[in-house]
Amino acid sequence: MSLIETHQNSQAHASTSSVSAWLTTADHKRVGRLFIGSGLIALLAGLVLAVLIAFERINADSYQILSEKSVTQVLATTRLLLTFGAVVPLLLGLAIAVVPLQLGARSIAFPRLAASGFWMWLTGLGLAIAAIIGNGGPSGGESDLVDLYLASSVLLGLGVLLTAISIVVSVLTSRAPGMGILRAPLFAWSSFVGALALVLAMPVLIGTTIYLYIDHRYARLGFGGNFGVNRWIGWSLSQPFTYLLAIPALGIVLDVVPTMNRSRLAQRPAAFVAVGLVGISVLSAVTQTTVTLPWEGAKFLDNAGDKIADLLPFVLLTVLPVLGLLGVFGVSLLTLKSAQPRVAAPLAFVLLGLLGILEGSAAHILSGIEDAGLSGTIFEAGTYVAVTFGAVMIAFGGICYWGPKLWGRSIPDKAAIPLALLGFVATLLGSLPYMVAGFADQPSGLVNGFSYSGAQDLWNIATCGGFVLMLFVTVAFIALALKSFTSGTTAGDDPWDGSTLEWATTSPPPVENFAALAVVGSASPFADMKSSTSTGKGA
Repeated sequence: MSLIETHQNSQAHASTSSVSAWLTTADHKRVGRLFIGSGLIALLAGLVLAVLIAFERINADSYQILSEKSVTQVLATTRLLLTFGAVVPLLLGLAIAVVPLQLGARSIAFPRLAASGFWMWLTGLGLAIAAIIGNGGPSGGESDLVDLYLASSVLLGLGVLLTAISIVVSVLTSRAPGMGILRAPLFAWSSFVGALALVLAMPVLIGTTIYLYIDHRYARLGFGGNFGVNRWIGWSLSQPFTYLLAIPALGIVLDVVPTMNRSRLAQRPAAFVAVGLVGISVLSAVTQTTVTLPWEGAKFLDNAGDKIADLLPFVLLTVLPVLGLLGVFGVSLLTLKSAQPRVAAPLAFVLLGLLGILEGSAAHILSGIEDAGLSGTIFEAGTYVAVTFGAVMIAFGGICYWGPKLWGRSIPDKAAIPLALLGFVATLLGSLPYMVAGFADQPSGLVNGFSYSGAQDLWNIATCGGFVLMLFVTVAFIALALKSFTSGTTAGDDPWDGSTLEWATTSPPPVENFAALAVVGSASPFADMKSSTSTGKGA
């Protein structure tokens, strides 16, 4: 009996130690996985609410499940979960876990700052959701809980900001000897650009939220009280802020494509420029540029100077980021053209996800043209869904690609590729019908009593089907990942025949990542190492 009790006590102690290790960890690989796991849970919750909202829109005459008072807050919760609960932690989590490995670093810069950022983000998100449930979100009726929602939003934003600072400093200071910034892998570069954009944008969002908190708590004169919340900080849950959040996803595409193609990235300098152009979206996010385009010749000629002055900021801040996305897509196609790519899950997810982001970003250009008459319509929701679902798809591709390195086991392609195809169908169904309905002037939000000529029910049924399909894809992907990473096929240290440094260490990596620091001589250092060893020069 004593032996059994001792064994049980030792198991309980080991379990407690394991939980404690995860709660107190500053290991970037664990912090990254905490972000990823939490992001997947929030994604499920956000999609469930998105299905509920889409179902309510099918019948425009009355609410079926929701009450009129809860509509605004359910919409806010859905956007919060999908944006800051899913896209942010999935992509930042991959960056925290993988970028130090790509840089040949022993750790991320300021590891405890990154860990603190996770717990601040998670606490802020949890408190914000709790406040909304208690009728304290945007337009909420409980004054103290509206204050809690605003305060927790500040905490969430600070967590994201601290995490972004850690990534920026890592890329600037923790690169292996010989790795200049232009020799860094494209995922490290795009994570740097995306994190730097967050460092610039998050203080604006945090500062505005603090103003809202003070105004709501004491005066409610300058910002509209609880009804002014979405008007002042709603830009953080829409386009073009979503481009900014999706920037690291572009680096996933640019790393996965050449590896799956067994080749070098075509036009590598152009890829750096393309990612940088998308980074301009940070300026568009905080300025919200729009333009009026009068096509009458005489009217245009009379005011040509003023019209060009109005048009220039719109082109620079709204159109250029889309050109950057097209550049990433073009570089990817040129790379794939150079050889025969292997058909693998990471490639399917990232390419189809990039098409979704392109769809949403191109459509967003129309939203910024006042003459198109799309302001206040459901069209914006269509662009949001396309960009958000596209970013999630690319994050799934990143998990398939780097999961073998982080967990030591692989996700089978035969099971994952069909999910990528279904995810792309879900992206189209969830976005295109809303865009069509936007041109028919279906209002944004969830409003009863609207009607328009055309297949009104069809568009909303199709969108609801797209959300249901994306929910199914997410559940299936999470189940597949859990099964694969716990009991799947052992991956090996270099399952993709990679060329960057993360594949030069063991899977999973040790605590300090590498036994020795590598000296980098090109943009493909691990490929150089393998080439040197095969020719006998490294013996």
